[in-house]
Amino acid sequence: MKLKGKAHVFSDDVDTDAIIPGAYLRTTDVYELASHCMAGIDENFPKKVNLGDFIVAGENFGCGSSREQAPISIKYLGISAIIAESFARIFYRNSINLGVIPIECKNISKHVKTGDLIELDLENKKIILKDIVLECTVPTGKAKEIIDLGGLINYAKAQMG
Repeated sequence: MKLKGKAHVFSDDVDTDAIIPGAYLRTTDVYELASHCMAGIDENFPKKVNLGDFIVAGENFGCGSSREQAPISIKYLGISAIIAESFARIFYRNSINLGVIPIECKNISKHVKTGDLIELDLENKKIILKDIVLECTVPTGKAKEIIDLGGLINYAKAQMG
């Protein structure tokens, strides 16, 4: 599968409170959460995103708490994948469980700036930029199956028949 979109670049150590600040956790409406995605860094971020865009970040993306609303807000904003140099472990797992694609790519932030077009080739584990191709690590096995079905709940339902 190949995905194409625009990059929205963030730095190292973006925590879950920056992704979806606590003040916005009073709702269970996923689209309301999405309207405040990345509000701890850029209140206007949701207005800048087009369906299929990517978040690109440095090290330790999603650190902080285990709040599932962080990957939920990203998913329902229409981000097709998160590409980071590394992820906080609980955020990485929450992303998979919610059907969000987490991609690890060393040194990605050195090669991409906000607005750059990216092609993500999941099958061949490559990120194609204007003038460079980078190797990346994509979820495989059960994690890929969970993402392909849209999350852990859908995966469990499929397993139950």
